Amino acid sequence: MNYKIAVCDDVPADQQYISDLVQHWSEQRGHTVQLESFLSAESFLFRYAEQNDYDILLLDIELGRMDGVTMAKTLRQDNDTVQIVFVTGYSEYIAEGYEVAALHYLMKPVHPDKLFAVLDRATEKLRKNEKVLHLELGGEMVRVPVYQVCYADVMGNYVTIHAAEDYTVKMTLVELTRRLDERFYRVGRSVIVNLTCISRVSRTEIRLTDGTVLPLPRGAYDGINRAIIAHT
Repeated sequence: MNYKIAVCDDVPADQQYISDLVQHWSEQRGHTVQLESFLSAESFLFRYAEQNDYDILLLDIELGRMDGVTMAKTLRQDNDTVQIVFVTGYSEYIAEGYEVAALHYLMKPVHPDKLFAVLDRATEKLRKNEKVLHLELGGEMVRVPVYQVCYADVMGNYVTIHAAEDYTVKMTLVELTRRLDERFYRVGRSVIVNLTCISRVSRTEIRLTDGTVLPLPRGAYDGINRAIIAHT
């Protein structure tokens, strides 16, 4: 497989170390990698404005004027498929990753085996992002990429799938669940939610990255948190 990967770190030695590990990983796995390195968030975003086809971003959080989390938020405004992996020396930043659907955090110094495992997960998610739902609507077939589905809710015999647009089809949640994958979690009887779209969870509600608030049924808090942890 071919992947375009960016490494963004303002410490040249760390940047080179991560880049070398990525090259070793690609050789071991038999992948072809187009690898680019950046010393600042600004330099990456300048490049991204010209070429926005990156698959994986290995991003230091402690950068210069623009930190890595702010840069990731900027990126997520128009790109929800790039796999973001934060590299940091400080564990207190981890909670902020919910807002940008970060795949993982790697603590410095980065161990090769841990980076390889995360890159394997990233490429697996990229392959799954190619999966689509085929929905029959108004006499025509509509293709909806599964990664775009944020959540789905049911009313009577109809399910509304909330993606880039909303699609209402005659279907059960059970049937829809079979056509999705493990990133989706059923909340109570009437909602399926994409775990990667969740920004925060409280005892009473789920808040999604687009601002949508879904009620959380009583007793469901521990289950959805376990699902989030297992998926990350």
